[in-house]
Amino acid sequence: MKSTQYVAREPDESGFIRYGDAEHQVWNTLITRQLKVVEGRACQEYLDGIDQLGLPLERIPQLGEINQVLQSATGWRVARVPALIPFQTFFELLASQQFPVATFIRTPEELDYLQEPDIFHEIFGHCPLLTNPWFAEFTHTYGKLGLKASKEERVYLARLYWMTIEFGLVDTSQGRKIYGGGILSSPKETVYCLSDEPEHQPFSALEAMRTPYRIDILQPLYFVLPELKHLFDLAHEDIMALVHRAMQLGLHAPKFPPKAA
Repeated sequence: MKSTQYVAREPDESGFIRYGDAEHQVWNTLITRQLKVVEGRACQEYLDGIDQLGLPLERIPQLGEINQVLQSATGWRVARVPALIPFQTFFELLASQQFPVATFIRTPEELDYLQEPDIFHEIFGHCPLLTNPWFAEFTHTYGKLGLKASKEERVYLARLYWMTIEFGLVDTSQGRKIYGGGILSSPKETVYCLSDEPEHQPFSALEAMRTPYRIDILQPLYFVLPELKHLFDLAHEDIMALVHRAMQLGLHAPKFPPKAA
């Protein structure tokens, strides 16, 4: 596991997490800016989730507020975690319908991009779609598969997660839209991903698992679902058979330069 400068906030004895004014200000800047950027670009299921969550603009929400909405919608809840967690913990949480949320927020110096998933990324990027039963079912299934998978299999599953839950696009009757949380929490990538610059490919779980990625660049390739319900259908396919097929076939050549040493 990589190290991080960020430290997750601990709750007090009543479960309340206290943040400073500067941290609430960062949340306010991020959410007010990003709500404008995702308008007309996010899929309707995500926007419906944003409406259901009713996220505050002026302060960082408490996890209990998020849980109230998620539990009544799909049975999910969020779980407080440190800044970075092992794969094993990640899969254990998803398998028990808990989405990990690191309880820190980025500094003003890293407003536009940070490598660690902070509370804004997790709550604004991912939680809205956890109100959707199709997305919730896929995420739950993914966690259960990851829990049983070997270290080698998990690497292929990680690529599937990256190309769907983090950086997925979907075709809708209103045009091509975004559902990936890694995109929806990034102002730059939200605009870039729907432009003519990156490559778009029809979604294939097998191809997604064979596609290398880098976490520190704008993605050169996005996979496009035919509809969001496709995730629910995928959850009921033999995903591990696809993992083993991807392992046999091996990786595609990367579409990006190697990271500088």
